[in-house]
Amino acid sequence: MTVRPMMVLSGAAALSPFRLDRLNAALADTVGATGVRVVSAHWLYFVDAVQPLDAQATRRLERIVEGVVSDRSGDPADAHAEAELYVVPRLGTISPWSSKATDILRQCGLPIRRIERGQRIRLQADYDSGAKLPAGLHDPMTQSLLARLPTGEDLFGSGAARPLGIIDLAELDRANRELGLALSDDEIAYLRERYSELGRDPSDAELMMFAQANSEHCRHKVFNASWTLDGVDQDRSLFAMIRNTHAVTPDGTLSAYSDNAAVIEGHRAQRFRVDPDSGVFARQAEQAAYAIKVETHNHPTAISPFPGAATGAGGEIRDEGAVGRGGKPKAGLTGFTVSHLRIPGQPEPWESARALPAGYATAFEIMRDGPIGAAAFNNEFGRPCLAGYFRSFEQPQSPTLVRGYDKPIMIAGGIGAVRPQHVDKHRVSPGDAVIVLGGPAMLIGLGGGAASSKAAGDNAALDFASVQRDNAEMERRCQEVIDACMALGDANPVVAIHDVGAGGLSNAVPELLNDAEVGGDLDLSAIPCSDPAMSPMERWCSESQERYVLAVTPDDLPRFAALCERERAPFAVLGTATAERHLSLRDGDGTA
Repeated sequence: MTVRPMMVLSGAAALSPFRLDRLNAALADTVGATGVRVVSAHWLYFVDAVQPLDAQATRRLERIVEGVVSDRSGDPADAHAEAELYVVPRLGTISPWSSKATDILRQCGLPIRRIERGQRIRLQADYDSGAKLPAGLHDPMTQSLLARLPTGEDLFGSGAARPLGIIDLAELDRANRELGLALSDDEIAYLRERYSELGRDPSDAELMMFAQANSEHCRHKVFNASWTLDGVDQDRSLFAMIRNTHAVTPDGTLSAYSDNAAVIEGHRAQRFRVDPDSGVFARQAEQAAYAIKVETHNHPTAISPFPGAATGAGGEIRDEGAVGRGGKPKAGLTGFTVSHLRIPGQPEPWESARALPAGYATAFEIMRDGPIGAAAFNNEFGRPCLAGYFRSFEQPQSPTLVRGYDKPIMIAGGIGAVRPQHVDKHRVSPGDAVIVLGGPAMLIGLGGGAASSKAAGDNAALDFASVQRDNAEMERRCQEVIDACMALGDANPVVAIHDVGAGGLSNAVPELLNDAEVGGDLDLSAIPCSDPAMSPMERWCSESQERYVLAVTPDDLPRFAALCERERAPFAVLGTATAERHLSLRDGDGTA
């Protein structure tokens, strides 16, 4: 195997004294009798360069990351340390920090393919390096803990592209378990019947796409189901009851239950926006409409609170930006409902000890990290988060049953502005370009819709597949493109827009096309991808964050491309809309 060269730079202390003490206190509870204690933690920077850096470029790199090129001993030695461990981003993933730092280094003229950041942890302990690594030093959902310095192949290596998988119809039950599809028995029976009629076996991409589109997360099957109360059939489903308010009193509503956010009437107001031709900001009087949205992001927050809550806030922001033909997010809110906190060292009389679901963060961990994650995304995007709530609750029902919020409710909401001529999407026409705007596809958030639809702890081993990662800076760039399109008024090049959420492109693209009763001819190889080893299913279905899908007419495509280039917002034309209501996917070489 060819060794992949890598530069290593050592940086400053990664943990303040307060955080170091907190980590050691947590380790004392976690590893107990082993006596593991962290002596020091320092940043390490791993650089995958396109070509060897000369002395000048190396000095520039050291200044930017505030580190020095090192072999293995760049940070201060500690005579009390008896072992070293390394905390790095989970192997096979790209961290949010890496995406932003890599872009900064490239803008500074450095020939960097990618940079990652990790920590060197020095321990004082009777620690056997061959023993199991101590828990508590890292977040296993987003990080890897290694007993040796990682190699370039560990962090940056990528193999050949994985092929499209074909699933034998007789193996659908096994695929349902292994892929985490969360399909019901009747859905599996439906698939067997349909594919038997087609005379072929399904691909893993088709099954994953079906699972996400038909998940409870996306289809709200429980809320749309018929139900009885005290043995009496009810006239309306739970969802119909929610919609009934709007059906009875639609006054002031411009759009509801038909787009990524609702839009309500505002009043005539002075808007401060940039003139698209002169680039000068000026006041403009027009009717002001408001986009409003609240949604939940429960499962990702339960398994990894900071990124779960951060991407929950980010997803709601995208919903406001993707309303109509483009909206502008203005202000946000977040909320959390969890079980009893059980704060370490501060027990309360009502907090009885009990087992918690495997693989889920505790209520205390969720409330410690989740609100910071949501606030961090809002702040980095540039939207104030002005309101919120927090509640903890448990209710014993019997000696063996406790009702609570071990799987938390994480609410993200907000309000945005929509120009009156952009409230409704235009109809996508055959020949319109189908575009993905935003960051590259990554092997993250795979099967998030199905994972969110499972009961707590159903398959903890598959939870990692639905872990997400945030990049608010990339979402800001995309929003700048949307803002520029909105500023063009009637000349807005966006025909229709949707954000990419659960199910990835496999959900968002069909939604964009099917709403207009058209099909599409798309090339999967056109999808920007950070990992060339990703399979067609992974490229099509992964829920990489900070992406939108849009339709743009061929005549408007050059102007849209110029706006994306100005804002450094990546985009790609996946294909075109077709008159026939059939979605055809190719993978570069013409393979369907």
